[in-house]
Amino acid sequence: MILAITGILLVAAAYVPIGRGERRGKEVDLPLDHVDGAMAADLLGAAMRAGTSIPGALTALGTALEEEGENGLDRAAQILLTGGTWAEAWEGVPGHLQPVRNALEPAWSDGAAPLPLLTRCAETIRQSRERKAREAAAKLGTQLVMPLGLCFLPAFVVMGIVPVIASAGLSIFG
Repeated sequence: MILAITGILLVAAAYVPIGRGERRGKEVDLPLDHVDGAMAADLLGAAMRAGTSIPGALTALGTALEEEGENGLDRAAQILLTGGTWAEAWEGVPGHLQPVRNALEPAWSDGAAPLPLLTRCAETIRQSRERKAREAAAKLGTQLVMPLGLCFLPAFVVMGIVPVIASAGLSIFG
């Protein structure tokens, strides 16, 4: 009986990935020390509320993020100021700032107000992050059902049903 329970526990342990590297490696593909798109959108919005232009806000954010390494925002601002196209300006900017690029494009090319676009961009990024976290939590819940069932069902049978059957058998045959 103990051998069967041990086998069930081993199957349950193999079914649920527990390792830290497995969870982190699949979901997080960017370094954790960068400023994400939502934070960048908030910082750009704050700079623009203070009265700077789009290139000025990009320069300010690029200067603030210099300690993280080359981010390309200063270069993008310079290209925009010298008359370059929007696509040319954003060629060297990291991919995690792509939502900010997409949010600011209508403001630069069509003259739309940038603050609502940046606010919506930050909200969208945060909602997406929350949705992914909820999906991961739901997936974990479904992955835990099988091992818990494999552990609790034999325990229920051994601790609940077998004693009842044994006592009924002893009273009938004994």
